[in-house]
Amino acid sequence: MLYTGFDIGGTKCAVCLGEKDEKGMRIVDKAAFLTPGTWREAMDEMLSAAKKLLRGKTPDACGFSCGGPLDWKRGVVMCPPNLPAWDNVPVTDMAHEALGAPAFLENDANACALAEWRFGAGRGEESMAFFTFGTGLGAGLILDGRLIRGATGNAGEAGHMRLRSFGPAGYGKEGSFEGFCSGGGLAQLADTLGRRAAQRGKKPAWLNGPLDARHVAQAARQGDETALEVFRLCGTMLGEGLAVVADICDPGLIVIGSIFTRCRDLLEGSMWESLRREALPGISGTLRVESAMLGEEIGDWAALGVAEYGLERGNQNGAGRVR
Repeated sequence: MLYTGFDIGGTKCAVCLGEKDEKGMRIVDKAAFLTPGTWREAMDEMLSAAKKLLRGKTPDACGFSCGGPLDWKRGVVMCPPNLPAWDNVPVTDMAHEALGAPAFLENDANACALAEWRFGAGRGEESMAFFTFGTGLGAGLILDGRLIRGATGNAGEAGHMRLRSFGPAGYGKEGSFEGFCSGGGLAQLADTLGRRAAQRGKKPAWLNGPLDARHVAQAARQGDETALEVFRLCGTMLGEGLAVVADICDPGLIVIGSIFTRCRDLLEGSMWESLRREALPGISGTLRVESAMLGEEIGDWAALGVAEYGLERGNQNGAGRVR
């Protein structure tokens, strides 16, 4: 089986070729480039790159991973914040016409959930939840062996839950799960707690530099009390948010990427403390939380996962453009 994956981002786009046999899926070739100024230029370049990678072959299916909003059923990208000029772009129709294969579209969080489920930390699981924990806190749900999308394709977006009436903001909502547990949220926590420490005459040295997770984590590992408190608070809120998801969805496994993968040692203690306190005992006693496995290649695997899953399930759930 031959699959073509398209990972569309505000900064860069990537096209990859995946081949599946009895041993599983493997990436056999890839092309990447900076995202052009218009959607038409980007689509032309992606489809041209795909044809070069295919060398005259026709893929069994194509998959697109892209930030929302989008219409996954029609395969249309609907002006995401990081792609402001992409207004109602029919990406799956364009791929089908250019490459002669069925094409499917998912938002990037769902696509990454598929990737970790099919190829990464969630292999073999029937039910799992995935959280990006990067710039924001995107999420995707796999329950009873299928991707859960909901009425508008936004099922599982737990990052928008409000955990506190006041706190760091994520996607414009103060005190949200994403506000506390994201790169932007960690920077806001570091700024607030750093200024509080400075008012007590204990200004952290890192407060003068760039406020991002990497620098605050470095300070925490060097024993900085304020930096350790930033991660303790973030971990506590992570556990509270995961407890809600666990109680509602009972996933069995939660996979978390990006910052959690790099800073697990700083987050896990307070995360489990609050998760066990808040979640139902029967659920928290069996729940596993693992770091994402696919790393920097997750965008490629995500797009391939969309293609594979779409081809398998498209006829029964209406996904993509199977003709």
